[in-house]
Amino acid sequence: MNSFSGKIFLAMWIVAAQSVFAGTLAQFRTVFGDIEVELYDSEKPVTVQNFKRYVESGRYRDSFAHRLVPGFVIQGGGYKIINRGTTNSALAAIPTFPPITNEFGVGPRYSNVFGTIAMAKLGGDTNSASSQWFFNLGPNTALDANNTNNLFVVFGHVISGTNVLNKFNSFQYFDGTQETNLVFHHIYTPPFDDLPLLHPAFVETNVLFFDISLLDVQVAPAPDGMAISWNSASNLVNNVEFTTNFPPVWHLLGSTNGNGNRMTFLDATTNRLRFYRVRVDY
Repeated sequence: MNSFSGKIFLAMWIVAAQSVFAGTLAQFRTVFGDIEVELYDSEKPVTVQNFKRYVESGRYRDSFAHRLVPGFVIQGGGYKIINRGTTNSALAAIPTFPPITNEFGVGPRYSNVFGTIAMAKLGGDTNSASSQWFFNLGPNTALDANNTNNLFVVFGHVISGTNVLNKFNSFQYFDGTQETNLVFHHIYTPPFDDLPLLHPAFVETNVLFFDISLLDVQVAPAPDGMAISWNSASNLVNNVEFTTNFPPVWHLLGSTNGNGNRMTFLDATTNRLRFYRVRVDY
């Protein structure tokens, strides 16, 4: 079992025209706050690239959680609201890419424990994961079992936002009297038979949206130096640093408050042999 106690996230190292990736940072924005997730790019490459492909293609845009079992999982990546915020909004399934190869046995073995993110799949079909993912809301080590109904691949862990996961665990099953933060257990037909809603009506304003973005650091030569750009982590200090050797001694170039938008920092240097990183403190 892995310990997720680190307070600093290292997004990416880049030198000249070559890139060496550490774990990508994915940010899930919800009405209850942000969830920051470090993805296991090098350990589970097929799974992470598949997830990033959905984010970067826009297929996860305006998607929402369609399943919540408090103490077990909250699941999304299957459905979205098209024309969100307009009078002609509608429910739609997320178009999927082909299923991916199961990577449970690739690289380190990561268990389905609280605070991890894993890919959903079809029962009885190990290699069937496509767009749907889930956060583990409890110690779900049974999902690691070596059979076709399990082997759910963990491809990242929460580094900030476990309070939001605990909020999901506080949702109550609807009995006809509650007004907020509900699970509609077997009231709607599958796949919405464990649907979480903010209030008791299946309408756009009550679904639990997950707006997902990636830090995605890029470095490119500029006329007067090197330009470092990235999708900033909102409401947190984003630090741009460099080193010229390994083991690294990191030097701060600048800091900025993230707002969730893409930012660019110029390093006014003629040295093309610098390694860069964006560091977010939690």
